[in-house]
Amino acid sequence: MRHTTLVLTFTTLMAGMATPTSAQDKAAHFILGGGYTAPNSEVRDHLGDGWNFSVGAQFNVTPVIGIEGLYGYNGLGSKRISIPLSPTPGAPGVPTDFFGKMNMQYGIANLVVQGTGGVKPYGVVGGGLYYRPIKVTTPGVGFVPGYCDPWWYVCVPGGFVPVENIVGERSSTDFGMDFGGGVKFGAFFTDARYHYIWGPEVAQPTQGTSTSDTKANGKFFIWTFGFRF
Repeated sequence: MRHTTLVLTFTTLMAGMATPTSAQDKAAHFILGGGYTAPNSEVRDHLGDGWNFSVGAQFNVTPVIGIEGLYGYNGLGSKRISIPLSPTPGAPGVPTDFFGKMNMQYGIANLVVQGTGGVKPYGVVGGGLYYRPIKVTTPGVGFVPGYCDPWWYVCVPGGFVPVENIVGERSSTDFGMDFGGGVKFGAFFTDARYHYIWGPEVAQPTQGTSTSDTKANGKFFIWTFGFRF
């Protein structure tokens, strides 16, 4: 009985060691990942670095070719820009801080070309829709009366406190593309991708009443690591 148990245990272990490759080659995978997002080129002058979260699935047409569907959320850091403000037109301006805060969300479909075996290098290329809302704020001062709220863990005697003034909120939904590559090993993966978004044209005043159009294109480098089930 003891020998039978040892044989069964050894057989189970050998089967477990033999299955990872076949498990990696299954027809579909669930993808869950996160990492670092960095604006590129002139976008970096207006938005800060941030983080990303992604969820999706990959369907393998063949062991080498797959189709990936992915949703991504990117929380980008705020960027400070100093703009001179004056109380009346023509008066000397006072440098004032403005902050731009944006997140970027996208739904994309990619073609995946991948290697075979336990460690799989792969490349991706595709595109989809990108949604980019932005909020522009500037600091200010406001008066707050005395107030206590134990559920907020706060009790203030009242007085002037810093506040955030929302100057404007805008959003844009545009088509974009991504390309890059990475490596898969077992249930884990890591990759780096470049995202380019064709943004809207924004009229920019020049001299007098004439304007020149500027493209609000998006350029981002996204590094992600995570799990494939």
